[in-house]
Amino acid sequence: MEWANDKSKGGVLAHLERLETQMSRSCKNLEDPPRETAESDLGTKIHKLRCLRDKLRAEVKQRQARIKASTASAEPDQTLEISEQEAVGGKEENMKAILQAYRFTGLSGKRTSRGVCVCISTAFEGNLLDSYFVDLVIQKPLRIHHHSVPVFIPLEEISAKYLQTNIQHFLFCLCEYLNAYAGRKYQADQLQRDFAAFLAGPLQRNSLCNLLSFTYKVEPQGRSFPFCARLLYKDLTTTLPTDVTITYQGTDASSTSWEEQRASHENLFFTKPLHQVFTSFARNGERLDMSLVS
Repeated sequence: MEWANDKSKGGVLAHLERLETQMSRSCKNLEDPPRETAESDLGTKIHKLRCLRDKLRAEVKQRQARIKASTASAEPDQTLEISEQEAVGGKEENMKAILQAYRFTGLSGKRTSRGVCVCISTAFEGNLLDSYFVDLVIQKPLRIHHHSVPVFIPLEEISAKYLQTNIQHFLFCLCEYLNAYAGRKYQADQLQRDFAAFLAGPLQRNSLCNLLSFTYKVEPQGRSFPFCARLLYKDLTTTLPTDVTITYQGTDASSTSWEEQRASHENLFFTKPLHQVFTSFARNGERLDMSLVS
């Protein structure tokens, strides 16, 4: 009887142990899901992340394309503006260098709010004469704002040729014209002021002083017949005439001696300034200073 009870008790205990084991396994399975399920969930997350990455990449490319398009449309204007600024800056520096180099030759200048005002001082044989100014606006294109250059100087022609391409040559050329004009005017003034006694009539000249005509004698107090002179300066950048015509008004104008003297006078007017020619007449009276003839 006791043995039967022990056997029955053992069977119940074994059954309880089996139930406990099964319950433990069930709880473990609930706590740890199968590997296949976890891997499936991870793959889904990776796929979603890749889709998000591709979408972000597409948006970035689209934005870069828009930026590039807007930059491309703005770049030509910006490049042109920068190029113009550099060109204007280069012209200013070039102008400074020119004024620095020519400050001992009658060319000077000062900066203004618009650009630079250039002063051209003329001279002839060491005598300081008139000064002229040109107010330049330093921009693209360069332009003349104001000036005091006489109207008969071809400023517009000189500007059209050189102002935009070679500012140094523009100033050099303008200096040539102004100095030559000042030199011709100086000679005519000297003739009227210092050698009026040699003139048999008024000195006739145009505003540019490139055409002079006058009647003169080689001895102021003498009774010699006068010579008539006509001096033409075709080259407006020179102070010596390019054409000289001397005629003699005496009754024996065809004589050899008067013809030789007339030819000598022509040669003097071709090669010497007016006041130097008449200085020779004054120093030698009737005799021509042949040392001046070269």
